Amino acid sequence: MATTFVHTCVRVRDVDASLRFYGLLGYELRGRLNFDSAYNVYLGLPGGPDTLELTVNVGREEPYDLGDGYNHIALTVDDLDGLLARLSAAGIEPEKPPYAPGGREEVGRICFVSDPDGYRVELIDGSFPTPQDPPHPSTAG
Repeated sequence: MATTFVHTCVRVRDVDASLRFYGLLGYELRGRLNFDSAYNVYLGLPGGPDTLELTVNVGREEPYDLGDGYNHIALTVDDLDGLLARLSAAGIEPEKPPYAPGGREEVGRICFVSDPDGYRVELIDGSFPTPQDPPHPSTAG
């Protein structure tokens, strides 16, 4: 069975603000798909496929309820400090300064920013090797 990840979809109110935000993260506009009362804008990172779909429900004014199930998307970046400086110049600040998760320097530094609709984006400095921790103590029977 061939399975390929295609994209993540988020609903946005101000597509221009969202395009500016995701453009600062390196996303490129790839295409649009129109419906009667909504449209999708497709974005991708240079050299990669379209991986982000912004859905705009025409006339929507109130913020979306993000719920407590969604947490974030994650992106590796070549220069976290440089990106944070560009975001800051655009008025976007991280939730807190970059840090090593769990104090584990081998994992690298991360930080979180939020897009104009409140969706969180994790920025990872460099690569992110998949952690190989043992099962969490809460799962011990």
